Amino acid sequence: MKKLIFTALLITSFTFTIQAQEADPYKDTLVASGSMGTFQVAIKQVFNMYKQQKPGVPDEVWGELESSFSKTSIDDLAEMLTPVYKKSLTQSDLQAIIGFYQTPIGQKFAEKTPAITQESMQVGQQWGMKLGQEVMSKLQEKGY
Repeated sequence: MKKLIFTALLITSFTFTIQAQEADPYKDTLVASGSMGTFQVAIKQVFNMYKQQKPGVPDEVWGELESSFSKTSIDDLAEMLTPVYKKSLTQSDLQAIIGFYQTPIGQKFAEKTPAITQESMQVGQQWGMKLGQEVMSKLQEKGY
Protein backbone atom coordinates (compact mmCIF):
# COMPACT_ATOMS: atom_id res chain seq x y z
CA MET A 1 0.00 0.00 0.00
CA LYS A 2 2.84 2.40 0.86
CA LYS A 3 4.47 1.63 -2.50
CA LEU A 4 1.20 2.40 -4.28
CA ILE A 5 0.82 5.75 -2.51
CA PHE A 6 4.48 6.58 -3.13
CA THR A 7 4.11 5.70 -6.82
CA ALA A 8 0.95 7.80 -7.15
CA LEU A 9 2.66 10.78 -5.50
CA LEU A 10 5.71 10.35 -7.71
CA ILE A 11 3.59 10.25 -10.88
CA THR A 12 1.57 13.28 -9.77
CA SER A 13 4.70 15.23 -8.94
CA PHE A 14 6.28 14.24 -12.26
CA THR A 15 3.16 15.38 -14.15
CA PHE A 16 3.15 18.77 -12.42
CA THR A 17 6.87 19.17 -13.12
CA ILE A 18 6.35 18.46 -16.81
CA GLN A 19 3.44 20.91 -16.96
CA ALA A 20 5.49 23.59 -15.22
CA GLN A 21 8.44 23.04 -17.56
CA GLU A 22 6.11 23.07 -20.55
CA ALA A 23 4.69 26.47 -19.59
CA ASP A 24 8.08 28.13 -19.03
CA PRO A 25 8.95 28.87 -22.69
CA TYR A 26 5.61 30.58 -23.13
CA LYS A 27 6.06 32.80 -20.07
CA ASP A 28 9.71 33.37 -21.01
CA THR A 29 8.53 34.63 -24.40
CA LEU A 30 6.17 37.09 -22.72
CA VAL A 31 9.00 38.34 -20.53
CA ALA A 32 11.60 38.49 -23.33
CA SER A 33 9.23 40.26 -25.74
CA GLY A 34 8.43 43.08 -23.34
CA SER A 35 4.80 41.99 -23.08
CA MET A 36 5.07 41.77 -19.31
CA GLY A 37 6.14 45.41 -19.27
CA THR A 38 3.16 46.29 -21.42
CA PHE A 39 0.88 44.46 -18.99
CA GLN A 40 2.44 46.42 -16.11
CA VAL A 41 1.67 49.67 -17.94
CA ALA A 42 -1.93 48.52 -18.39
CA ILE A 43 -2.22 47.73 -14.67
CA LYS A 44 -0.88 51.20 -13.81
CA GLN A 45 -3.47 52.76 -16.11
CA VAL A 46 -6.27 50.78 -14.47
CA PHE A 47 -5.12 51.88 -11.02
CA ASN A 48 -4.84 55.50 -12.14
CA MET A 49 -8.44 55.32 -13.36
CA TYR A 50 -9.58 53.92 -10.00
CA LYS A 51 -7.57 56.56 -8.11
CA GLN A 52 -9.52 59.25 -9.94
CA GLN A 53 -12.80 57.53 -9.08
CA LYS A 54 -11.84 57.08 -5.40
CA PRO A 55 -9.77 60.16 -4.47
CA GLY A 56 -10.31 59.57 -0.73
CA VAL A 57 -8.22 56.38 -0.70
CA PRO A 58 -4.70 57.08 0.66
CA ASP A 59 -1.73 56.63 -1.68
CA GLU A 60 -0.23 53.97 0.60
CA VAL A 61 -3.36 51.82 0.18
CA TRP A 62 -3.17 52.22 -3.60
CA GLY A 63 0.52 51.30 -3.44
CA GLU A 64 -0.20 48.11 -1.48
CA LEU A 65 -3.02 47.11 -3.82
CA GLU A 66 -1.05 47.84 -6.97
CA SER A 67 1.96 45.93 -5.69
CA SER A 68 -0.17 42.96 -4.71
CA PHE A 69 -2.22 42.83 -7.90
CA SER A 70 0.72 43.48 -10.22
CA LYS A 71 2.49 40.23 -9.38
CA THR A 72 -0.50 37.92 -9.07
CA SER A 73 -2.46 39.29 -12.01
CA ILE A 74 0.57 39.20 -14.32
CA ASP A 75 1.23 35.58 -13.36
CA ASP A 76 -2.45 34.76 -13.89
CA LEU A 77 -2.42 36.46 -17.29
CA ALA A 78 0.73 34.60 -18.35
CA GLU A 79 -0.91 31.34 -17.35
CA MET A 80 -4.09 32.25 -19.23
CA LEU A 81 -2.12 33.23 -22.35
CA THR A 82 -0.12 29.99 -22.48
CA PRO A 83 -2.89 28.04 -24.29
CA VAL A 84 -3.28 30.91 -26.77
CA TYR A 85 0.41 30.75 -27.66
CA LYS A 86 0.35 26.94 -27.72
CA LYS A 87 -2.31 26.99 -30.45
CA SER A 88 -0.02 28.89 -32.82
CA LEU A 89 3.57 28.40 -31.74
CA THR A 90 5.70 25.36 -30.96
CA GLN A 91 8.33 25.33 -28.24
CA SER A 92 10.90 25.43 -31.04
CA ASP A 93 9.25 28.60 -32.40
CA LEU A 94 9.37 30.13 -28.94
CA GLN A 95 13.05 29.30 -28.52
CA ALA A 96 13.77 31.10 -31.81
CA ILE A 97 11.67 34.09 -30.70
CA ILE A 98 13.45 34.21 -27.34
CA GLY A 99 16.75 33.99 -29.25
CA PHE A 100 15.75 37.09 -31.22
CA TYR A 101 14.93 38.96 -28.03
CA GLN A 102 18.37 38.12 -26.67
CA THR A 103 20.00 40.04 -29.54
CA PRO A 104 20.69 43.78 -29.15
CA ILE A 105 17.89 44.78 -31.57
CA GLY A 106 15.50 42.31 -29.92
CA GLN A 107 16.30 43.77 -26.51
CA LYS A 108 15.77 47.29 -27.83
CA PHE A 109 12.44 46.26 -29.34
CA ALA A 110 11.36 44.59 -26.08
CA GLU A 111 12.42 47.65 -24.09
CA LYS A 112 10.47 50.01 -26.35
CA THR A 113 7.37 47.79 -26.72
CA PRO A 114 5.47 49.05 -23.63
CA ALA A 115 5.83 52.70 -24.70
CA ILE A 116 4.98 51.86 -28.32
CA THR A 117 1.92 49.92 -27.18
CA GLN A 118 0.73 52.71 -24.90
CA GLU A 119 1.10 55.33 -27.62
CA SER A 120 -0.48 52.98 -30.18
CA MET A 121 -3.51 52.55 -27.93
CA GLN A 122 -3.97 56.32 -27.82
CA VAL A 123 -3.61 56.57 -31.60
CA GLY A 124 -6.04 53.65 -31.98
CA GLN A 125 -8.61 55.44 -29.81
CA GLN A 126 -8.32 58.59 -31.92
CA TRP A 127 -8.60 56.55 -35.11
CA GLY A 128 -11.66 54.71 -33.78
CA MET A 129 -13.37 57.97 -32.84
CA LYS A 130 -12.61 59.46 -36.27
CA LEU A 131 -13.89 56.33 -38.00
CA GLY A 132 -17.04 56.37 -35.89
CA GLN A 133 -17.70 60.01 -36.74
CA GLU A 134 -17.21 59.33 -40.45
CA VAL A 135 -19.59 56.36 -40.37
CA MET A 136 -22.23 58.41 -38.54
CA SER A 137 -21.79 61.27 -41.02
CA LYS A 138 -22.26 58.92 -44.00
CA LEU A 139 -25.35 57.40 -42.36
CA GLN A 140 -26.80 60.89 -41.85
CA GLU A 141 -26.09 61.74 -45.51
CA LYS A 142 -28.09 58.66 -46.48
CA GLY A 143 -30.96 59.74 -44.24
CA TYR A 144 -30.48 57.32 -41.37
